[in-house]
Amino acid sequence: MKEMENTAIVTAVHRDRYELCLGAEIVYGRLKTAAFYNSREIVMFPTVGDHVEVLRNADGDSTILKVKERKSVFMRLNATQGLPDQAVAANFDYVFITMSLNKDFHPSKLERYLTVAWQSGGTPVILLTKSDLMEDREQVLAQVSTLAPGVDVYCVSSYTGEGFLQLETYFANGKTIVLLGSSGVGKSSFVNVLMGTERMQTSDIREADAQGRHTTTYKQMFEIPDRIMLPDKSVIKGGGRIIDTPGMRKLVMGEGADGMELTFEDIEELASQCRFSDCRHQTEPGCAVRKALEDGTLDQRHWKTYLSLQKEEAYARARQQVLARKMEKSKRRR
Repeated sequence: MKEMENTAIVTAVHRDRYELCLGAEIVYGRLKTAAFYNSREIVMFPTVGDHVEVLRNADGDSTILKVKERKSVFMRLNATQGLPDQAVAANFDYVFITMSLNKDFHPSKLERYLTVAWQSGGTPVILLTKSDLMEDREQVLAQVSTLAPGVDVYCVSSYTGEGFLQLETYFANGKTIVLLGSSGVGKSSFVNVLMGTERMQTSDIREADAQGRHTTTYKQMFEIPDRIMLPDKSVIKGGGRIIDTPGMRKLVMGEGADGMELTFEDIEELASQCRFSDCRHQTEPGCAVRKALEDGTLDQRHWKTYLSLQKEEAYARARQQVLARKMEKSKRRR
């Protein structure tokens, strides 16, 4: 049967095979070798949420020809030296940063996730999950408000349904959400509530450390039903999409300064007040940052996280530059 070129959305990634939504149909596809592995340019490999050009094959796997331009993308460092950063999810509107209220919450981890979320091009929203396991939340909520001014924060429970009503506006109107968080914070349980069925495998919390067990092993997109029934039997509107991602033990920064500027706006503002524009905030006279650290106006932990992420961002930038030079040399040889 004759193949036809179409545009599809990547809904799941299984090693070298991709699940694709083509209109109302689910098909499978593989990459065209010449387009992705023999290219003279740095190529974007597909991830969940990508819009891709495909040659539809009714008798077998379709062929993915090209990834279309992304409006947002969440990247992580490639473990293989010399290869581009890996896309985890693409074309989403909101990044739901999920941290559980029992033992997962940590300020530095939140700052890291916020930075990556702002870098992605999506709008961050903070979900403090497993709210049914913690009654006294005021201290955590105060910390979050300080660390993420202007970012919406919600306490949610997939067991009781708390907080889901307040999230209704994010689920509807064809918007796409990506879940970002460590293993075991309740991302899969959250998806199951929205889908009204056990679509994602979940595991019980470990008694030893109150942490959930890792369950999601690959990236996957779900169409949220138009009507969502919550655990308390109330109903809210849906209609959007949600992308679940595997929990990452350590999320590594990619290239891009916007996330740093937005997450660490207080430090950037202090740095602009230093006497010298190239101040390294070490021994230079008139350093506003050092002064703030000494008088306690600037938190030491916040500053150390900033320095760590700044180094990672610089490293990611250098890696991309090296890769670009390698590709340029390869093109000249051909």
